[in-house]
Amino acid sequence: QVQLVESGGGLVQAGGSLRLSCTASGLTFSSAAMGWFRQAPGKEREFVAAISYSGGSTRYADSVKGRFTISRDNAMNTVYLRMNSLKPEDTAIYYCAARGLRFYSSDERAYDAWGQGTQVTVSS
Repeated sequence: QVQLVESGGGLVQAGGSLRLSCTASGLTFSSAAMGWFRQAPGKEREFVAAISYSGGSTRYADSVKGRFTISRDNAMNTVYLRMNSLKPEDTAIYYCAARGLRFYSSDERAYDAWGQGTQVTVSS
């Protein structure tokens, strides 16, 4: 059974930074593309960032490009999302997702397993 556990969320002021972590078990992590998605209150879940199995390829939503960085440590079965220059509109529950293929997708339907989410709140 695949399990994804996110951590690192919290309350931060606008302009601040946070690093989210997602540790996976129950899958061959080094063969899985990983993604981060988020859902703000009253809105649909949206793509944030994704990374290929090796970490050699990444993709970002336009809204976070240049501010967020996705990375992974296959030895630790962990994917990270470093978030800088946070804005109030980044407030959401952030979800980690795993795909049973090596290359990522920005479509949430392409992912097979999801974490429980971690809340990020950015105050103005």
